[in-house]
Amino acid sequence: MEKTKRKKSKKKIIILSIIGFIILLIILSNIFKGDKEPVITVQTETVEKRDITQIVSATGKINPEYQVIITPEVTGEIVELPVKEGDSVKKGQLLIKIKPDTYIAQKDRATANLESAKATLRMKMAQLDLVKTDYIRTEKLYKSGIFNKQEMDNVKSNLASTKAQLDAQKAIVQQAKATLKESMESLYKTTIYSPMNGTISKLNVELGERVLGSGFTQGTDIMTVADLSKMEAEVEVDENDVVLVSIGDKAKITLDAFNNKVFTGVVAQIANSAKTRGLGTQEEVVNFDVKITLEDFDNKIRPGMSCNADIETETKNNVLAVPIQSVTARSEKQEQEEDKKKDENFGTKRVKKKKSKPKEVVFIIENNVANMREVKIGISDDTYLEIRKGIKQGEKVVIGPYRAISKELKHDSKIIVKKKKDPFKKEK
Repeated sequence: MEKTKRKKSKKKIIILSIIGFIILLIILSNIFKGDKEPVITVQTETVEKRDITQIVSATGKINPEYQVIITPEVTGEIVELPVKEGDSVKKGQLLIKIKPDTYIAQKDRATANLESAKATLRMKMAQLDLVKTDYIRTEKLYKSGIFNKQEMDNVKSNLASTKAQLDAQKAIVQQAKATLKESMESLYKTTIYSPMNGTISKLNVELGERVLGSGFTQGTDIMTVADLSKMEAEVEVDENDVVLVSIGDKAKITLDAFNNKVFTGVVAQIANSAKTRGLGTQEEVVNFDVKITLEDFDNKIRPGMSCNADIETETKNNVLAVPIQSVTARSEKQEQEEDKKKDENFGTKRVKKKKSKPKEVVFIIENNVANMREVKIGISDDTYLEIRKGIKQGEKVVIGPYRAISKELKHDSKIIVKKKKDPFKKEK
């Protein structure tokens, strides 16, 4: 029994010793591991001089540079429509005729009213001549003492009244002339002619259809006459980018209907007023219309086609440049404070961040160590960013991975450079 008890107690001591030793190893491992600085794997690229063209991208539609939307100014039935969509027309060519019967009747009525007013005017003029003669005779008799003052005053009043009636009739004649002119204009407007040489790019009505005039309403959109020999891209540019665009900037335009074909253009107009969508909401967007004249285009291009435009706002040749992802924003004071606290607390205590203005930095590799450099940036294209100050040609800059650049790397961090894989090189 005693031997059995001794064996059991020895086993317990051995087991407890092993457990204690394992715990001690874990603690020591954590302590030494916490003191050891991690090595970060990165990719690098050599800083070189490049040509950089700053691009502003936008989307929009293709429209004719010159086009006129035809709307009637009178209401009526279409009795003549000698053109169809796609036809070429000359300036002054008949486009549409609206039934004129109602407007002819209005003109005839206005003509009759004018003649009546003129006849009445002649009667008033004859009456005035008679009253003037009577006034002269009465005035002589009044001076000779035959007529009294009351009779003279009556004649004066009659003369003044007759003159006023004549003036009123003259106004009626002018009004009748204006009414006749208005009815003539309405009659003329029943026939619409082409205002320019061009093509019927859109036709919205048919023969016999009734259209509404634009006198008091918007009117019927009958057709569109466009000059298809001069086309432009009308695109919407974000408010943050429109300040970079200038009249005369070159642009490259692609259309969804023309796979990989690139058309060239020049910025011709920049809107002064903005177009706002989703006003007062979180999705509010403010854009400005920019018109780009196409310098070369295919005759198959049609108005309304969707397009994408890359506007070249600025070009710089032979400048130092790095990949866009190489540049990140860091606060040096904040990082130094965090590193200090982590050393004191073995990285277990969270530290309140100090507020400091972030600066733009890159990480340059020297002797397998990352050195953080503050840089001054310039323009950029889709891939590279101009560096005005902070680095030299031939230095190695970290280009990835993104997590290392944005968070993990610090000044004096140890690194291992991983070569970029060649996507065209086959593995053995």
